[in-house]
Amino acid sequence: MAADFEPLIQLLGSDRARFMDGPYSRQTSWSMIMCEAGSWDILGYGSWGIETNDGVFLGQVGINKPPNFPELELGWVLLDTAEGQGFAREAAQAALNWAWEQGHETLVSYIDRQNDRSIALAQRLGALEDANAPLPDGETSEDTVVYRHAADTDGSPEAYA
Repeated sequence: MAADFEPLIQLLGSDRARFMDGPYSRQTSWSMIMCEAGSWDILGYGSWGIETNDGVFLGQVGINKPPNFPELELGWVLLDTAEGQGFAREAAQAALNWAWEQGHETLVSYIDRQNDRSIALAQRLGALEDANAPLPDGETSEDTVVYRHAADTDGSPEAYA
């Protein structure tokens, strides 16, 4: 939604984006948002805005695979005012459920090793650290940890059959 552009550009330009190689300039943020929007038409997946029931923008969750990512990734970023209230978990679980319904059997989350909150969220979602997973181009295991989400452990209906 066009109304989400400005809050998302501000989020990507803030210190909140430090764990995803930000903060980003306004122009770079705009380009990133447009790439994610185009991803839906070209690849069939992308990012969703996270909003309250009354339309207040809180952040985004996405399933993406930019050219430097070896695998399809589930990622999230929230405004600091939205952190710690369960929004990221709810949105990430919904994204995982969508991915499982689309037939994906596994996703990864590439997480900065210093991002304790995202690591904790990946674990709460049922993901397990995968030390053997390939890393995005230019990243090292000292900087990035990979958590693997699997359809049979992350809430897929098959997990409960």
